[in-house]
Amino acid sequence: MNTAFYLDQFLFAVLPYVVAIAFIPATVYRYRARGFTYSSLSSQFLENQQHFWGLVPFHYGILVVTLGHLVAFFLPQQLLAWNSRPLRLYVLEISGLIFGVLSLVGLAAAVMRRLTHGKVYRVTSGPDWVLFALLLLQIASGIGVAVFHPWGSSWFASTVTPYLWSLVKLNPDLTAISASPLLVKLHIVNAYLVIGLFPFTRLVHILVIPNPYLWRKPQVVRWYGRQHA
Repeated sequence: MNTAFYLDQFLFAVLPYVVAIAFIPATVYRYRARGFTYSSLSSQFLENQQHFWGLVPFHYGILVVTLGHLVAFFLPQQLLAWNSRPLRLYVLEISGLIFGVLSLVGLAAAVMRRLTHGKVYRVTSGPDWVLFALLLLQIASGIGVAVFHPWGSSWFASTVTPYLWSLVKLNPDLTAISASPLLVKLHIVNAYLVIGLFPFTRLVHILVIPNPYLWRKPQVVRWYGRQHA
């Protein structure tokens, strides 16, 4: 047994369960003990223009990309049937890449906003920066996979999905994952790290996010204060 074998065993057979064990109780505990923090902790009131051009593209992009991953996980056979026609495969792959780039551009803009706007920078915590770094790496590695290892929707459905279901069945099968390119492995491991960090960051707002946020009308906020003579 070589080092690579043991590393794969740890990253793809042990780490997922460690993350799951940490994720579930920590998420429930935070909701019960610190429910007020169960939000995105938005800094929109501090600065709105850059906030809009960063967070809205990011949310639209990441929602579509996440939906694509969920379809590949729950409906792999149907997805492979869809991809059996080259034109439909091209449309799906190009669409996924476009939304991936959209989410990366939006997140990069949001990070730059926090770096360059003084008030927003001061309310950004250490865990927030770690979260942003992991999300940037996750999206960038996903785009890299789409560019350098194309037809990801098909090989995800035929390779990654069986591996993930083997984890659910408590019988990890690393056969296909061990032979995957390094970039694919990085993308998967980083996803575990993002999930592991989930209960301790603003990401928990995903569980309670009001969906109409994406299409609601802009809000007008007026500040009232005491007038001084």
